[in-house]
Amino acid sequence: MKKEWIISITTILVFIFNYANAQELRKVENKAFIRGEILKYKVYYKTFFTGKINAGEVVMEVKNENIQFGNRNTYHVVGSGLTKGAFNLFFKVVDKYESYIDEDAMLPWIFHRRVDEGGYKINQDIVFNWYAKTAKDIKSGKIYTILPDAQDILSVFYYSRTMNVKNLKKGDELLINTFIDFEPYPFKIKFIGRDILKTENGKINCLKFSPLLQKGNVFKEEAGMIIWFTDDENHIPILLETSILVGSIKLELTKYSSLANPIKFIEE
Repeated sequence: MKKEWIISITTILVFIFNYANAQELRKVENKAFIRGEILKYKVYYKTFFTGKINAGEVVMEVKNENIQFGNRNTYHVVGSGLTKGAFNLFFKVVDKYESYIDEDAMLPWIFHRRVDEGGYKINQDIVFNWYAKTAKDIKSGKIYTILPDAQDILSVFYYSRTMNVKNLKKGDELLINTFIDFEPYPFKIKFIGRDILKTENGKINCLKFSPLLQKGNVFKEEAGMIIWFTDDENHIPILLETSILVGSIKLELTKYSSLANPIKFIEE
């Protein structure tokens, strides 16, 4: 009931923003995903002492629905992650992220975050106003100025898949503005090159990227993560590997459905 109340209030706010500000938003072509798409990943954790452990799963879903805000169509995307088995004994994780992304502009209108990681909890509900370039925290009522075309922590996953990467050269960097934990953050991702990845379903051509992460208490170095995307119009993340101070984490795509385009595996 509480969630429906939040959505109804934020829907009204976005509706008012749209009609009070007759400005055009950008237009982004999307050939990468459609409503109904589901991507499922296994999460592995590895240290020198434990070896490879099946730690949990991550599910990325584009709901098969179209909720409109101010007569603008949206993608309702949901990302969830949870730990499984023995991993729950020392660090249980139950995370859920939701974003309503403008279908044409590929910008988030509403963002929900529910995180419980080892007892550490985060609850966030944010409304974006792209005509005023602001984001409002529903809980506190505080309004923040945001960078142009900024993405939330979930919508950046989907927007990045729509980007034109055909002419990228090794070493090129892509910049995506984000708004995470109420802070503006210019997110950079470096193109490492093209690769052939062997999966359970066959070999596939991939684009290899390294997000330029901020060095700190968790990541060992600035470029501590590698992501392989399918080198096709889907641009699906197939594999993610990252090194952390106490080992490494790997996400592998295991199941998928309702893709916008068939995955093109390499014929042997």
